[in-house]
Amino acid sequence: MYQIRNFTDNDDIRVLDQLGAFTVVEYQRDLSVSPGNAQMAYFCNEMNVRKRQVICDVSRSPVTVQAGAMQWTVGNVNATTGLKGVGDFLGKAMRGKVSGESAIKPEYTGSGTLVLEPTYKYLLLVDLADWNGSIVLDDGLFLACESSLQHKAVMRSNLSSAVAGGEGLFNLGLTGRGVVCLESNCPKEELIEITLENDVLKVDGNMAIAWSGSLDFTVERSGKTLLGSAASGEGLVNVYRGTGKVLLAPVRDGAV
Repeated sequence: MYQIRNFTDNDDIRVLDQLGAFTVVEYQRDLSVSPGNAQMAYFCNEMNVRKRQVICDVSRSPVTVQAGAMQWTVGNVNATTGLKGVGDFLGKAMRGKVSGESAIKPEYTGSGTLVLEPTYKYLLLVDLADWNGSIVLDDGLFLACESSLQHKAVMRSNLSSAVAGGEGLFNLGLTGRGVVCLESNCPKEELIEITLENDVLKVDGNMAIAWSGSLDFTVERSGKTLLGSAASGEGLVNVYRGTGKVLLAPVRDGAV
C-alpha cells in the first residue's frame, strides 16, 4: 500500500480533466522562484503559461507513453517494451522511422501510479469512441494512450504533392477503444472542430492537429490549374475529404 500527499491535494494544483486511466493537473503558480526570475514567473502566470502534468492510474488500464516521458512511479508498476517478438520490433521500428515518432514506446502495467514529466504545453484527453475508433495525429502530438489502442503509420494518398508541399509522407494513426493524451501547443478552448459528411475541407498549412482515420488526406493545388493556384496566392493546401472530424488550431504550428 502507498499514499501520496501534497500532490493533487495541494491548493496550488488543479485537476483540469480526467478520462480513462488519465488525470491532467495544472500548477496554478510557480512557487520555486528566486528574485532573479520572479518577474518572468509572474507574467507567465498571467498569460496562462503554467506547468501541466499527466497522472496515469495503471490499475484502470495499461498505458503506453512516448519514450522518455516517465517522471516517477509508485506501487506495483512494471515497464515493458510492449514488443511481441522480432517481427513486432521491425514493424515498430519501421513505423517510427517513417512517422517521426519514437520506435519503441514503453508500456506500463500493474496496479500503481505513473506520473509523466511536466510540460508547459496543453494536455488534451481524447476518447476514440468520439472518433469512431480511429484518429490520425500531426507530428509530435502523441504523449500517451491506453495500451488497448493499436498504432499504425498512415500514408498520404498522393506522395508527390506531399513532398512538394514540404509535409511528411506519414502520420501516426491510432485505432480501437481507449483514450489518448495529446501534447498540444494550442489549448482545447481555442481548437476548432469541423465535422464533415461527404464533404471537403482545405487548409493552407499544418493547422490540423488531428483528424478521423476515415478521411482521405491529400496535398493538392488550391486551384484546378497551376495558373489558378498562382493567382490565389495559396499554392498547395492540405485537403481532408470524406466523412469524419478535424481539429484545427487557430494558427499554424510554430506561427507567432
